[in-house]
Amino acid sequence: GIIGIALILAISQGMTAYIDSVQESTLSAYPLTIESSTVELTSLMETFMNIATETPKHEMDGVYKRPAMYNIINAVNNLEEIDNDLVSFNQYLTNRVADSQDILSEAVNGIQYSYPLDLQIYTKNVDGNIIRSDSKQILEDLIMEYMDMDMSNMDSMSQMSPMASSPMASMSPMASGLWQELLPANDGSPINELLYDQYDLVYGAWPNEYNEVILVLDENNELDDVTLYALGLLPEEDMNRLADAAVNGTHLEAVEKKWTYEEICNREYKTILNADCYAPDDATGLYTDLRDTDAGLRYLYDNAIPLKVTGVIRPNETAQTAMLTGSICYTNGLVKHLTQKAENAAIIADQLKNPHTDVLTGLPFDATTGTLTDEEKEAEFRAYIDTLDTDAKAKAFVEIQSIPSKEFLDGQVEKITARMNREQMEKTLQEGLSAQMNVDAKDLEEYLASMDDEELKEFFGQITREQVKAQYAANVQSQMAMMSTQQKVGALQAAMSQYTAKECALYYDEVMVFSDSTYEQNLIDMGYIDLEDPSAINIYASSFENKDYITDAITQYNKSVDELKEIKYTDYIGIMMSSITTIINAITYVLIAFVAISLIVSSIMIGVITLISVQERTKEIGILRAIGASKRNVSGMFNAETMIVGFASGLLGVVVTYLLCIPINLILYALTGIANLKAILPPSAALVLIAISVLLTLISGIIPSRSAAKKDPVVALRTE
Repeated sequence: GIIGIALILAISQGMTAYIDSVQESTLSAYPLTIESSTVELTSLMETFMNIATETPKHEMDGVYKRPAMYNIINAVNNLEEIDNDLVSFNQYLTNRVADSQDILSEAVNGIQYSYPLDLQIYTKNVDGNIIRSDSKQILEDLIMEYMDMDMSNMDSMSQMSPMASSPMASMSPMASGLWQELLPANDGSPINELLYDQYDLVYGAWPNEYNEVILVLDENNELDDVTLYALGLLPEEDMNRLADAAVNGTHLEAVEKKWTYEEICNREYKTILNADCYAPDDATGLYTDLRDTDAGLRYLYDNAIPLKVTGVIRPNETAQTAMLTGSICYTNGLVKHLTQKAENAAIIADQLKNPHTDVLTGLPFDATTGTLTDEEKEAEFRAYIDTLDTDAKAKAFVEIQSIPSKEFLDGQVEKITARMNREQMEKTLQEGLSAQMNVDAKDLEEYLASMDDEELKEFFGQITREQVKAQYAANVQSQMAMMSTQQKVGALQAAMSQYTAKECALYYDEVMVFSDSTYEQNLIDMGYIDLEDPSAINIYASSFENKDYITDAITQYNKSVDELKEIKYTDYIGIMMSSITTIINAITYVLIAFVAISLIVSSIMIGVITLISVQERTKEIGILRAIGASKRNVSGMFNAETMIVGFASGLLGVVVTYLLCIPINLILYALTGIANLKAILPPSAALVLIAISVLLTLISGIIPSRSAAKKDPVVALRTE
């Protein structure tokens, strides 16, 4: 019985340990992510996964409608973008994790902060050319270069990524980027223990300084071809050959290539400070991007921050899910260093001083026109005119004067349309459209003939309106060509005081030229980061059970702040793992039931065996009583025997169990191939089992021992 219980317990412990390792490994790849700006997708995901929160009750006497599309549409309509105050929440989270007495310090394995930092990392490839070490950028450039391919070949082009067809493609280096930040430890160390558990160091050392990086291989010591090219290890010719094969559908023979660890670690990579990419132009007062020229790029590369590859790692055999998706990783020290260097950049200071103007182009940033009133547009337009130089003001005045009034346009269109019948409209449209569009005349004639009179008149009016606007603008520009620049500027200044808010709003939409970028995007491109205000916080739980403590902490935080400052997030892994957790709990309960049944059976067996022993030793009991042994002495003798039997059986059962675990583990590995799925009997559990064995035998022997003590010695001596 003890052997059976111990074996079940060992397998249960091994299964539990394996499940815990799988959960921890899974949680390392899918942390709880809280973004500064997010869309709460929980209800939508639950709807698609058919996780019903409420199921209406009805009779089972017919066919009823399940409102599937109704639920999906409602979930989509209820989606809203939410802004999270990560600055305040980060302070709350950091304080609780730092408190060793707080349960959250044990529940959180690590915290990683994401920032919108576009790392500018470059290297020299084997051809001697300076390339940006970015696999995503390389793929985009290749696709752009081969855009003249047939659309039927676009799918084959996308298959250049080895994980493009994988359901987890979003987690591949192609999607997440070649370079990735390592998860730091809670105590501030650059490397989290979780990484040491999941990866083996096959060469060199783990990075420790801000300018040290490490290469990440797969379990076969391999890197895909796009990554190798991005690391500068493959020539451009190889990538062009791959692209040609994808476009033309030709077969390529795989060529095995190998690099030593020393060759990898001797490679040179450099990161350029984002702000250094822009140099002031004295002629325009703006900034130019040095990366646009070969000479500028070489200058930036020669003066960039060198990065040293300190070692090579790969996932170990016991890792169920590897958390790193990049192929070359750096510590959070690099982010902090780049942030500190960017604080003194002149271009960032200029952009911060001019939040409404793009310092790269000199153009204003486009506000959301749909949310601006006429008065707000008027203010923006007048401010825009004030920033223009003399030539730009003269040009703006010509553009303003070239815009006909709505009344003039409507009158001219109505005048032209009124004097033309359907046949004339069709003929005019055919002549005009044939010159502008490469459409067969017969097809165009059939298309116009298919319209009813109202549709044709509306279409003709739209074309005529554009022609009138163009002709009006040409006439105005011809007349104003005789005016000098100073006259145009003077006329603009005089007219500005006469423009109404409605007119200024029209000129805001028609005349103003806006930057293609935004204020926020410019700061990101320049490398400006506020370390106290991350774009996302990734929280890694130590176990699936401890993840609940993290969600509870977020709930407690939300109760302590205003509704507008509450943290909203989507627990993707919690939703996906909900059904798996149910299965795991069911397995655990089944194993517990097996143990309970074994205990009950063992107790009954011990009681029966002891009772039989009493019956077989009736004469011995009679002799003992005859020579003066009391009932307590007889009962104690049998209790001592059962305790000795219990201890011996418990000890023997534990020893046999340890011996049986060896072949059982070999069989489990042979059947499953999982190295860390092992039957484990902890020493503490072994001692408890021995104690339980002694206790159970004692309890089971109480009734038989009392039966023996109650026997009449005279009757006992008469037996046999």
